[in-house]
Amino acid sequence: MSIRLGDEAPNFTAETTEGTIDFHQWKEGSWAVLFSHPADYTPVCTTELGRTAGLKSEFEKRGVKVIAISVDPVESHNGWAPDIAAVGGTDLNFPIIADPDRKVSQLYDMIHPGEGDTSTVRSVFIVDPKNKVRLTLTYPKSVGRNFGEILRVIDALQLTDAAPVSTPVDWMPGQRIIVAPTMSTEDARQRFEDVEEVRPYLRWAKQPTA
Repeated sequence: MSIRLGDEAPNFTAETTEGTIDFHQWKEGSWAVLFSHPADYTPVCTTELGRTAGLKSEFEKRGVKVIAISVDPVESHNGWAPDIAAVGGTDLNFPIIADPDRKVSQLYDMIHPGEGDTSTVRSVFIVDPKNKVRLTLTYPKSVGRNFGEILRVIDALQLTDAAPVSTPVDWMPGQRIIVAPTMSTEDARQRFEDVEEVRPYLRWAKQPTA
């Protein structure tokens, strides 16, 4: 199944390290990051989950819940948790889905035969409060993810949902934004600060505050 941006994130019920969850109920009213890792007790995954645990406060202040998944059982996840804490410096503080029958992995197309047909690749899904998929990323098994980039994308999505703006290349929070082409320069100057017209279709402005 191919999941496209704007699709409703498929719902599922699964066992996790924090008990049985219904995905849509678990994330109700929140943004969510669902990400897969190939297997427990593997080096790259240990660093990734440790980093995610350390970013708990950053996700929380953005209204984001995080959940991981692999094809290993709950008992394996629980046994691996002390390693994640030791390597990352923070106790595991988010659920890991157990998917030994690969139902969720197949639902989200996380198993790529070219990378091995028994474990998940490094997929990321950012899902908004309305359960719409807003971003998908897929990394090969050998490459660890940049969770700073995941936070940056969440910041950009939340900003552009709140105002008629876009974020330019390499944008970081606090930097200038681009006024939506649907808004005139005159209207933009009424709404935003420091509007600069570089081209009729490209107008910079100071990032609006909430």
